[in-house]
Amino acid sequence: MWKFPRTRYTDSNGSEASEETEIALNIGGVKHILYGDVLNRYPETRLAELVNRSTNSAQEDLSALCDDYDELKREFYFDRDPEAFKCILELYYYGEIHMKRGICPIRFKREMDYWGIDKEHLNEGCKSNLNDMETELAKIVERAKGILDALKEDVTVTRLQRCQAFLRKLMAARVFSVVSIAFILLSSVIMCVSTIPELQVQDAVGNLVENPIIDCIETTCIIWFTVKYILRFFCSSNKLRFLISFLNIIDFLTIMPFYIVLLLGTAMMGLGSVQQAVQSLRVMRISLRIMRLARVFKLARHSSGLQTLALALKFSLKELGLIFLYISVGIFLFSALGYTTEQSQPETLFTSIPLSFWWAISSMSTVGYGDIYPQTTLGKCNAAVSFMCGILAITLPLNLIINNFVTIYNKQYELEITVKHEIELMALHAEDEAQECQEAGKMPSAASVSNHSVWDSAGVTA
Repeated sequence: MWKFPRTRYTDSNGSEASEETEIALNIGGVKHILYGDVLNRYPETRLAELVNRSTNSAQEDLSALCDDYDELKREFYFDRDPEAFKCILELYYYGEIHMKRGICPIRFKREMDYWGIDKEHLNEGCKSNLNDMETELAKIVERAKGILDALKEDVTVTRLQRCQAFLRKLMAARVFSVVSIAFILLSSVIMCVSTIPELQVQDAVGNLVENPIIDCIETTCIIWFTVKYILRFFCSSNKLRFLISFLNIIDFLTIMPFYIVLLLGTAMMGLGSVQQAVQSLRVMRISLRIMRLARVFKLARHSSGLQTLALALKFSLKELGLIFLYISVGIFLFSALGYTTEQSQPETLFTSIPLSFWWAISSMSTVGYGDIYPQTTLGKCNAAVSFMCGILAITLPLNLIINNFVTIYNKQYELEITVKHEIELMALHAEDEAQECQEAGKMPSAASVSNHSVWDSAGVTA
């Protein structure tokens, strides 16, 4: 039996509050003895309402507040998490709630909602953690929404909505994701292979151009990316939000150069000579080739590891700024010292301080290209100090960035497990309701199915 130490408090008149009858709670097999004067400190909660009703209400009224009630023992039974309830009780005794390590914040939020406690009573650190978890869960729920919508059966939806739901389910399938990754990798490899001179062919004027077979493979990949982009845009409920999303901008940049080259090349073929059009088209291809490199970032859509890395860098901007500041100060300092100490050499490589910046960058990053190097003793001592300072400037803030990455990775993993569990639970609820409705001879309603949805239970809106 779990029992908090009895505490007393005074009312607004300064007199000691009267001691009320104690009540017994059985939370998931763990028994608690609580007192009415303590619970009434927060009268809007379920426990306060329970202790007030227990003195002058019938058993039917009490059953609405608990899972079961033993009138002889005056014991209330709740099928709730006993570990989370211990944290809930801290509100009545200490005025705020601390979430214990190992308790899922999203599930703890449900426990607080059940007991009628607002999350404003949480400790500031726990509240911030809960808000971060809800924000990250909203992003993951957006991906799971297609799977959840596929489980709903609503006869009032239009044919267009059904088509969108089918496409969402199709694009959420693992096979579709694997095929997308294969096309991304294939297009990246083809982009690199196409620059090998041995695999290129000569055109009519003897210039090397891309192999026609490679062009066909590249065109096939672009067609796949285009069709996928159009389908995702068609299935999106918020078209403007879809267009300004970072990953969708990356998708657009990967397919735009192909069509720009195709359209402008066709226009030039009709306006000028063939040789001049081909030369201009080649220049455009070279200038737009750099934009094709953006397709590598498309892997972030299908890789949770890359997404975690991007989030870690986003939350580590302060630490990255420190590294940049330390390196910048060191570069300016050691390049100036290097230029000054090497002026005694007749054929010095340090001809100016701006030129010495390159030497300082390669030295402080411990890369050391060797194209510029000191020749005097003082210059070498300056270089040795720059090596050590560069190592310290990089490694000291690096530990903070690693900690941020580990924290975000653990959060992402926990959220993905939570969403997967919620999807499985909703599927079970949908199957049970379908069986019950089939036995009763009626169709299940979409509203009842959506009551078990992950975004409703998590308290977020995808």
